[in-house]
Amino acid sequence: MSTLAEFPISKRWPARFPERIQLYSLATPNGVKVSIMLEETGLPYEVHRVDIMKDESHTAEFLSLNPNGKIPAIIDPHGPGGVAMPLFESGAILQYLADKSGQFISTEPAQYWQTIQWLHFQMASIGPMFGQLGFFNKFAGREYEDKRPLQRYVAESKRLLGVLDGRLDGREWIMGNDYSIADIATIGWVNNLITFYEARELVEFDRFANVGAWLGRAMARPAVQRGLVIPAQP
Repeated sequence: MSTLAEFPISKRWPARFPERIQLYSLATPNGVKVSIMLEETGLPYEVHRVDIMKDESHTAEFLSLNPNGKIPAIIDPHGPGGVAMPLFESGAILQYLADKSGQFISTEPAQYWQTIQWLHFQMASIGPMFGQLGFFNKFAGREYEDKRPLQRYVAESKRLLGVLDGRLDGREWIMGNDYSIADIATIGWVNNLITFYEARELVEFDRFANVGAWLGRAMARPAVQRGLVIPAQP
């Protein structure tokens, strides 16, 4: 495929601005990683709201872009070699956009790979664990008689907050003085944990002063404030 029109997803979610990056997403902790990144970089994009509560991420059109049926996903009409580039998995998208824009990741090799390391820490640990805690604390899991799963995810979330808190000791951002895709990947999940998932007291969040201060700095960024509500509710 070489043009946007050749992607089946463009039939269900037509592009008004086909020359821009097309973002298919929802304002979830994973979805807002990409909207924050696009707002931070200034790369031109067009957003399409994919309502996961209506199972729109499992339609044939969306699955043609991401066979795993998860948001977010993008198509960059100006991908490598000028060919349209489809991409899913929020961490991969952040790395791609960082490389494309030359922003929010160091060009120094050691710093570059350490940033990727902390990006993978979010992808492999913070996201899955905080998400499970949210399920057992706020959603259907709260009705389960057996509270051991909730206790398991509370304990692991506290441990991960401790890891992040230690990393942020004496640092403004995860990579030190430089705000990066490691921060962008993590903001939505930490914010969601203590707001939407209603787990602030459960994980004793206020014990993690470095994380709290970091989150405050992140939430003060205008691009973060915009990105957290993209795509907007209808």
